[in-house]
Amino acid sequence: MAVSGQRTGMRVARLHGAGDLRLGEEPAPRVPVGHSLVRVTAVGLCGSDLHWYGEAGIGDARLREPLVIGHELAGVVAEGPLAGTRVAVDPAIPCGSCELCREGNPNLCPTIRFCGHGDTDGALRDFLAWPSDLLHPLPDRLSDADGAMLEPLGVAIHAVDLGHLHVGGSVAVIGCGPIGLLVLQVARVAGAATVIAVDPLPHRREAARRLGADVVVAPDGVSDEVWQAGGRYGVHAAFEAAGTDHAVGLAVAAARPGGRVVLAGIPDDDRIGFSASQARRKGLTMLLSRRMKDVYPRATSLVTSGRVDVRSLVTATYPLSEVGEAFAAGAARTGLKVVVAP
Repeated sequence: MAVSGQRTGMRVARLHGAGDLRLGEEPAPRVPVGHSLVRVTAVGLCGSDLHWYGEAGIGDARLREPLVIGHELAGVVAEGPLAGTRVAVDPAIPCGSCELCREGNPNLCPTIRFCGHGDTDGALRDFLAWPSDLLHPLPDRLSDADGAMLEPLGVAIHAVDLGHLHVGGSVAVIGCGPIGLLVLQVARVAGAATVIAVDPLPHRREAARRLGADVVVAPDGVSDEVWQAGGRYGVHAAFEAAGTDHAVGLAVAAARPGGRVVLAGIPDDDRIGFSASQARRKGLTMLLSRRMKDVYPRATSLVTSGRVDVRSLVTATYPLSEVGEAFAAGAARTGLKVVVAP
């Protein structure tokens, strides 16, 4: 990792190309009207950040100029209406006025700006200026890392919302990284009577078992009998959180006729494939989950009340000066969530 420049305001980790993350010094950001200056205290590394780091892009979005990545964050307001307050930061800035925003779908806004994506610098720095109305105060009992975890929890809440899970229904979660493990817990809170968890990594299967999965299995151990643990014909809702065709295929196989399959994973090659005949015969509803809507209050309540555990998902923490090592740990997938604490 290159380190260059004199200290002029704050440290910044900026991505210049695939695997080329440089820690340097830049001026602190100016604070526009309606914004606050936030001192960043915790940043979770998301699977999408690993795509940016490893591939210099994600899906059809490519790195056009050096970018500060990172969008799962908490901090302390240094300047603004909430000065001195610990906050979680909603990373999405929708326009608020287009037809999609007015219909209640701000996550689908065509001109949305997202922290650490495109030309909007993200959180891997000491300070950022962000709209004040997107800052959510943290209760005292939540740590800074807990606050950063509210963003992936929000993604899980949105995915479960899309699954239209009924009380007493059954669920399969394919892929038990942080998002899958949060989907598992949210599904329980939403009333799932049976949760089946699938992952190839033993430590993730163990985490799924600890967090309440009824059936935990590796992909090569899946059979029709596994899905029947969720009901004679399979599960009511299957959630894919791995980003591979094999995982999508397992979700299609798990779902009962008339069920729902929610795809939350991001594939490396920007393509998704599955058996059309199987999905068609079952009359499945397939949904692709896009980030989240306005769910921070719900996420905060679930963690504060103890109904969802985010703290145990953080298995490694690195200072900003070791951000390269943090990405290496995240890419190795030997733990669960990696957090950078500037």
